[in-house]
Amino acid sequence: MHEKKIVLTGDRPTGKLHIGHYVGSLKQRVDLQRTTDQYILIADMQALTDNIHNPEKVKAHVIEVLMDYYSVGIDFEVSNIFIQSLIPEIAELAVIYLNLVTVNRLKRNPTIKTEIAQKGFGEAVTAGFLMYPVHQAADITIVRANLVPVGSDQIPMIEQTNEIIEKFTAIYGPLFERVEPLVPSRGNRLPGIDGQAKMGKSLSNAIYLSDSADSVHKKVMNMYTDPNHLHVADPGTVEGNTVFAYLDLFDPNANELANLKEQYQKGGLGDVTIKKRLSEILNSFLEPIRLKRAEIEHEKSWLMEHVLQSTKNVRIRAQETMELVKKCLHLLY
Repeated sequence: MHEKKIVLTGDRPTGKLHIGHYVGSLKQRVDLQRTTDQYILIADMQALTDNIHNPEKVKAHVIEVLMDYYSVGIDFEVSNIFIQSLIPEIAELAVIYLNLVTVNRLKRNPTIKTEIAQKGFGEAVTAGFLMYPVHQAADITIVRANLVPVGSDQIPMIEQTNEIIEKFTAIYGPLFERVEPLVPSRGNRLPGIDGQAKMGKSLSNAIYLSDSADSVHKKVMNMYTDPNHLHVADPGTVEGNTVFAYLDLFDPNANELANLKEQYQKGGLGDVTIKKRLSEILNSFLEPIRLKRAEIEHEKSWLMEHVLQSTKNVRIRAQETMELVKKCLHLLY
């Protein structure tokens, strides 16, 4: 009989979660929670890497993220949800891992390079931001996870984790399993509503799980489409068209969508028509999530109490892991 996979996943509490998160990982977490031993991390310490001057924002959004988890169907009685800053063993393990990776290797990490460019850090990037792949490796291995759901843009982070595990094994002996990435079957991250490559909380180009129907409609009607499609009669381009990127993921009628694409490319189908269709589809998708979020709106204290208890339980596992690590390092006294 095979043992359950141990899964580590999570989010930084820097804002409410958006539909890109749902496509990217939240749906997976709901599907995995009853077939795996799942740990969900609220990465508040990691959020400080680019919010160091605004820690109040990070703390305030912890409960918002928890409400989003509840609204999409994550079972707080089944998944092990924990707050990163309340597990000091993660930071302790990260310090050990820092001796197993070079600064140059961190600078070459494609995910880090992209995020440094996006945030405009340049040479002013902090050591904390540069080392966060090491901190992520500690997040994963502190619970001894062997499966991590990630978007394709996060694969370099898993590769870095496995390099650290391999180096640890070579020097100190086997302790951690190699980590397997689990990329969403429904595709990569959604583009932002402005047509940018990535939807992001910090980019003001997202549709949030908690957005009202009116807000969703307004955002969709302002979505980036084909800049050369000026009139209904003009032929339009589907590739790179943000509205069609969303319809590909959320429209339940594939045959009808294929006909709309053909009509749009020939000319005779306006952007307003396809935007209205998308608005209706997204609001239909989000309405059950909104209703479930409303259920817990006045029970925030229950959510937090539950997560604090869950965090205490996870810390026991973290302490066990550090005991094993220190045994490997001959640091038990």
